Amino acid sequence: MARTEKGGGRGEEARRNAYVSNALVRGLNILRLFGPEHATLSLADVARLLGETRASCFRYLYTLQHLGYLEQDTKTKRFQLTPKVMELGFAYLNSQPLIDVARPEMERLRDLSQASCHLGVLDGAAVVYIARVPAHGVTSIHIAVGARLPVYATAMGKVLLAYQPRERVESLLAALPSMTRFTETTVRDVETLRQELEAVRERGFAFSDGEYEAEVRSVAVPIFNADGVAEAAINLAGSKTAFALARLHEVLPEMFRAGERLSRFKGYLGRYQVSEISSAKESV
Repeated sequence: MARTEKGGGRGEEARRNAYVSNALVRGLNILRLFGPEHATLSLADVARLLGETRASCFRYLYTLQHLGYLEQDTKTKRFQLTPKVMELGFAYLNSQPLIDVARPEMERLRDLSQASCHLGVLDGAAVVYIARVPAHGVTSIHIAVGARLPVYATAMGKVLLAYQPRERVESLLAALPSMTRFTETTVRDVETLRQELEAVRERGFAFSDGEYEAEVRSVAVPIFNADGVAEAAINLAGSKTAFALARLHEVLPEMFRAGERLSRFKGYLGRYQVSEISSAKESV
C-alpha cells in the first residue's frame, strides 16, 4: 500500500510538472542571476551559471532584450537589467492595500522608537521587505524594499514562520537551505529554530539580537489574516547603541497595538496578543 501511495504521488507531481513552461522558467531564472554580485553578465556567464548551452541561452537573452528587460553593451557585449524590471515588483506592491494602511502605523512606531520600521511578507525560506520607514539620522538601518533575508536570522522571518499552519512550518523547515552563520548568535540548526518558533508563539513576538548583522537589534510582531495565519509582519530595527533594550520594552506594547489594528484590517477577529506585556518584557 505504501508503494502505491508513493507512486501515485510521483504520478500526480509528473502531471503537474507537465504544465510547467520550461522556457518561462529559464527566462525568469536569467533575470534572477543579476544582482549586486553580477551587475552585468556575458552570454558565457549565463550559460555557465544556468548549466545550459550558449545557443539556448542566447535565445532567452535575446527575447528578454527584445521585451525591454535587458540591454546589451555594444562594446563589451555584456547584458544588464533595465529599469523595466521594476514594473514586475511594483505591480505587486501597488496591489497591496495593506502597505497604505500600515504606513501611518509604521511612521508612528518609528517616531516613538527612533528606529527604522519595516513591513515584510514570507516567501519560501525568505522574508521579503515590501515597505520601509527609515529612522531619522545617520544611525538608520538601511534595508531596501525588495530585499530578501533568511527567515531563521531575522525577527520578521521568525514571527512570520511561527504563525503559519504547522504542516507548512515543517515543510519550510525541511526545505531550508544550509543555514549560513552570519554572526556568533545566528541560529545554527533546525531543531534550535523549531524551539525558538515555539517561544515566539508563546510570547507573541520575535526578537533578534545581532543574528543577521552583529550590531543590529530588531523586534517583530505578526499581522494575521482572517484565518489566523501571519500574512505579514512589522518590525523595528536599529543599532544596539541606538535601540536599547529599555527602549524596546517601551515600544513593544505599541507594536502589539499596531499589529492588532492591522490584523483587524485583514479580517482577523481572534485574540491578538499572546503574552501579557509583563511576561513579554521578561523574555527579551
